[in-house]
Formats: sequence, C-alpha cells, structure tokens
Amino acid sequence: MVLHGLVHLLYFGHGQRLFELKPGLPWPDGSWAFSKLLGDGPARILASAFCVLAAIGFVAGGIGIFARQAWWQPVVLGSAVFSAVVFILFWDGRRQMLDGKGLFAILINTAILVALLIMQWPDLGF
Repeated sequence: MVLHGLVHLLYFGHGQRLFELKPGLPWPDGSWAFSKLLGDGPARILASAFCVLAAIGFVAGGIGIFARQAWWQPVVLGSAVFSAVVFILFWDGRRQMLDGKGLFAILINTAILVALLIMQWPDLGF
C-alpha cells in the first residue's frame, strides 16, 4: 500500500512538470473532464493535488496495516476509489501511452477493491 501511494507522488512531480515519467507523456494535459473547463495549467495543479491526497491515503492505510489498526481498510478502500476516479477524470481520451496515463494504477486499485470487498482478504486478525 505504501509503495502504491508513493508512486502517486511520481505523478505529482510529472503533473507539475518537475520531471517526465515518460518522454512525450502529456498526462494530465488534455483531460476530458477538466482541460476544456479549466485549461491545462489549472488541470495539472488539480491532478497533482489529487495525486498527493491519494498518496497520503495509501501511505496512511499502509501504516495502519503495519500498526495493526482496524481503520486501515476504509482508508485504503477510499484511497483506491479516489485514485481510480482521478486517473479516469484526467485521462485525455486517447489510447496511446495508457501505461503512463494511470492504467496500471486503475488495475491495482481494482485489484485492491476486489481483494478487500469481494474476497474479504486479507484477514489480519484485528
């Protein structure tokens, strides 16, 4: 969980144009939900802030697991849903370079949701 959260910070850095995750990766520019409404600059700021929030949630949830706290599960569930929604809303609608536009984050978030909600895994005994 902690590592998944920290990867969101890479998207924060990319969104703020501090570095490029992948050469030519436009994310989050061209967001179907925000770029036309706000413009790419404000959309980048919003996407970056949302990635930081998702990172905080996953890191907090991971700490909750290690500390054997019962609250970790709703924190991780909320973070997984929030993260998936962020990457869907900031997608540019194109199928090129999906791996850099959050596809793997969405797949990991879906796996987390399936594991926790459907499979009732893991049973940590607290």
